[in-house]
Amino acid sequence: MLYQSGKPYSQDLRERVFAASDEGDRVGKIAELLRVSVSYVSKALARRRTTGETTARAQRNHVTPKLAPLYGAIRARVAERPDVTIEELRAWLSATHAMSASVGLIWKTLQQLGLTLKNVWPAPSASGLCELA
Repeated sequence: MLYQSGKPYSQDLRERVFAASDEGDRVGKIAELLRVSVSYVSKALARRRTTGETTARAQRNHVTPKLAPLYGAIRARVAERPDVTIEELRAWLSATHAMSASVGLIWKTLQQLGLTLKNVWPAPSASGLCELA
């Protein structure tokens, strides 16, 4: 079984760890048999022994996104001005809410809110090339 960052092992795997332990298998043998770390097996067994818990605990240390308190204001701003650019949003956040945000943070926030920005491409010049301002 491959480890997936941030996701707990399945309950089925936990039950197999507990069953093997109840049959008298040693921690190292259980880990090798189930292809998990010795640390995982010993911690799961220790938690069952000390607290009686046999399920995964809720994930902890989730950091609230920096702009989460402003999601409503950002939605309203984009609804008010659908053609707003990311730089304009950054300037608005700074001026209105005294909040600095990187281009990447604004982009990620807009994606999380399901908002998209209109792509505005420069008009072609007489030479057929786009002129950037």
